[in-house]
Amino acid sequence: MHSDGHLHDGGTWFEPMLLVSIAFFIVIYIGAAAYSGRRFKKWPVSRTLFWILGVMSGASALVGPIADRAHMDFTAHMVGHLLLGMIAPILLVLSAPITLALRTLDVQSARRLSGLLKSWPLRILSNPISASILNIGGLWVLYATGLYGAMQHHIILHAVVHFHVFAAGYLFTASMIYIDPAPHPLSYKFRMIVFALSLAGHDILSKYIYAHPPSGVLKEQAESGGMLMYYAGDAVDLVLILILCYQWFRATRPRESLAI
Repeated sequence: MHSDGHLHDGGTWFEPMLLVSIAFFIVIYIGAAAYSGRRFKKWPVSRTLFWILGVMSGASALVGPIADRAHMDFTAHMVGHLLLGMIAPILLVLSAPITLALRTLDVQSARRLSGLLKSWPLRILSNPISASILNIGGLWVLYATGLYGAMQHHIILHAVVHFHVFAAGYLFTASMIYIDPAPHPLSYKFRMIVFALSLAGHDILSKYIYAHPPSGVLKEQAESGGMLMYYAGDAVDLVLILILCYQWFRATRPRESLAI
């Protein structure tokens, strides 16, 4: 795969802005955790660590050595995909940001946030089926059309695609494991069935990439990238499955909390 340098040059303003954003999100979360700990029960340190690791994981796919190499190496791009679309979402969901926000905000603001979570647009987006279509379907559009090649030459399109990969991955993860409050909870059996179908769609796509390289990607890179997506993706999904099964097991004991 080749890059004409246009994306890299056009993104010189992006890296400083992203670094500032990383620091902002980490500081805001730590500040909210400290403030919440003074008003209520102490906020778990593990959740703060999950947040920091999640933000850093997602950022490493957008700036730094992996992001720079991803413009020329499809395997590096796939590493970024795993970090941004799978690992970061799991870590951020486990950090329970909505719960922290509800504990930190004043009563009126918390009620507005709660009302937003209960709104019909978010009810649709947070449904496992919708989230799976956005997540897996979006990846099929990215790699099975000319979109992947086009985004290598347009900074705005590049940013939009990466935002979608992250947002869809977060929605999918949050729709499968309920760490934050779920205004419209669905059964474990239903979520597990949808998850299994999504996992199949992800694995089929990785094999498709292996056999049919995306536009501008060399065959050897497509093969290594497809294999990485298949095996590493399944390893990350296994973590999600274990969390979901653990919650399901805990749910069979009514007196125990579902939180992990």
